[in-house]
Amino acid sequence: MRARFILALLLLLNLPRLSMAQAPLNTDTTTVNKKRLVVLGSTFAVGYTAMMVSLNHAWYSNKNRTGFHFFNDNKEWRQMDKAGHFWSAFHESRAGIDMLRWAGVPEKKAILYGGLLGVALQTPIEIFDGYQADYGASVGDMVANTAGSAAVVAQELAWQEIRIMPKYSFHTTRYADMRPNVLGSNLGEQALKDYNGQTYWLSVDVGAFLKEETKYPKWLNVAVGYGAEEMVYNDPEANAAAGLGTYRQFYLSPDLNLMHFKGRSKVWNTALYVLSIIKIPAPALEYNRKNGLKLHPLYF
Repeated sequence: MRARFILALLLLLNLPRLSMAQAPLNTDTTTVNKKRLVVLGSTFAVGYTAMMVSLNHAWYSNKNRTGFHFFNDNKEWRQMDKAGHFWSAFHESRAGIDMLRWAGVPEKKAILYGGLLGVALQTPIEIFDGYQADYGASVGDMVANTAGSAAVVAQELAWQEIRIMPKYSFHTTRYADMRPNVLGSNLGEQALKDYNGQTYWLSVDVGAFLKEETKYPKWLNVAVGYGAEEMVYNDPEANAAAGLGTYRQFYLSPDLNLMHFKGRSKVWNTALYVLSIIKIPAPALEYNRKNGLKLHPLYF
């Protein structure tokens, strides 16, 4: 949940710069825009410091603290929280790369340095967690963060563009009412906390892998999704004791390649950039071990 909170603030702080996303590659080492780099660095430093202070006060101030330690939470929530960390770190690193491009940083340096942003933003959260008596730093979270950032860097280095985009979708569920203090008592909280209603996708830009002359519609992606349900408690044994049989869900769905619709308007391009992190509602085919195959005419 905190990972998505940081991502949202990062996007809000840098919307003007993100409107320049996917600008022409800069291979000239002498054209760094120092004024933009200073603005970018100072805005990020002030915003990130305020963000960390606020997060530390809001999330940790009333919790018992102990010495730094690790906590193994890899079995919890059917790994939906790890998917969330991957998604958040990916888009934080994606934003970092595009912001450095905006500042004129040479392409490879922008990719390598900007690509570290997801790890840089998420690591302090794990350090904070490491001092909490009720839990601790999660190696699984750190691996997911690193994988998310690495996925951006790998695609940028291999293809000079993003062809496989992690996305997020959400729908309300009945499980939040069973434990609203943990899963959320309103729509905004549930979108962050209720893993039962969250789905994480990998949206593949099929057209980018085909020849230029192909007639395949470049705006049409194919997305595979992952979700889970019947999770009121983080621990599988606690769910079972409550009579809940948690299970994984797998999805296949068409998706829109929103970046294909970029135009001349910076406002329009910025909106597309931000919305590209979300899976557009569409028909979806679901498979799970409990109900088998199921077709959703419109899946959120």
